[in-house]
Amino acid sequence: MKKLLNLVALTLIGAMGLSTVAQAEELRVMTSGGFTAAYKVLGPKFAAATGNTLDTALGPSMGKAPEAIPNRLARGERADVLIMVGYALDELIKQGKVLPESRVELADSRIGLVVREGAATPDISSVEALKATLLNAKSVAYSDSASGVYIQDQMFKRLGIEPQLKAKSTMVPKIPVGTVVASGKYQLGFQQVSELLPVPGVTFVGKIPESVQSVTRFAAGIPVGAQHPAQAKALLDYLASPAAQPDVTATGLDSINR
Repeated sequence: MKKLLNLVALTLIGAMGLSTVAQAEELRVMTSGGFTAAYKVLGPKFAAATGNTLDTALGPSMGKAPEAIPNRLARGERADVLIMVGYALDELIKQGKVLPESRVELADSRIGLVVREGAATPDISSVEALKATLLNAKSVAYSDSASGVYIQDQMFKRLGIEPQLKAKSTMVPKIPVGTVVASGKYQLGFQQVSELLPVPGVTFVGKIPESVQSVTRFAAGIPVGAQHPAQAKALLDYLASPAAQPDVTATGLDSINR
């Protein structure tokens, strides 16, 4: 463990040109679901290596929920780092709420499917198989963030089954889709893979076919008026570094070719 922490520290110092006497601070981090599993692994490593502490708030990248990152900022909540869907971060940049030069791309996230643990595993290996699985399903759930918006507004239409799915599909707000599948409330659950894998009580079936896949790129940035911009930049550089990629991919995300 000591060797790992030393490696993280050297990565951070090398990436930022920081001296080892940089003052440790408490960073306020807002992160949305898709990158959260990776952040929960990498954040403590960063904190242990640098002496900084992380105060973390979770919330979706968009939507009407009070916990959504844009809504938190609109209420005046402070933050040093934002981790969210790339195009939602870009909107905050356009609004003058995030420093454009601070933007860092982190990882790609793909949509997957889960069923309740012990249930029969459906076939989604092809577009036709996915279509048949959806038509035969009793109920379908998806998230209220980027993946769910795509499924509701685009994927069902592309598959030509929107009318048939309308009555039996539901957008689930605030909580991981896997939890409502694990409880038996819904038969099929779609969400970004990194948000499905940590949920107990479900079986991960796989990613949906690439030809109807929606790849969500996660990015991070520093809000205008952040109290600790230097330490925030060090965190962002570490999250995007080669040293962080094994943990990123282990949580179901895909590394970006830089």
